[in-house]
Amino acid sequence: MIDRSLVQFPHVTEKSTLLGGQNKYVFIVKPDATKNEIKKVVHALYNVNPIAVAIVNLPRKTKGFGKNRGTMSARKKAIVTLKQGETITIQ
Repeated sequence: MIDRSLVQFPHVTEKSTLLGGQNKYVFIVKPDATKNEIKKVVHALYNVNPIAVAIVNLPRKTKGFGKNRGTMSARKKAIVTLKQGETITIQ
């Protein structure tokens, strides 16, 4: 059984939009997700065939707003490469 919650949401930025032209799509995933699990979940959710998955671990960041300091939690991004001619519609 596939845990569909491993892929949390698509990461839409200027850079990830440009990667869409190269058949690469960026998703925020759970920290314990592996490449094979991400490949299976993307296939199940979007009905496409991923060729490769690259993973980027983003460290925790400290942010400030005036005198207040806080931290952004660490995240994990997955860059999924699809077969030529396949696309994912992200809304």
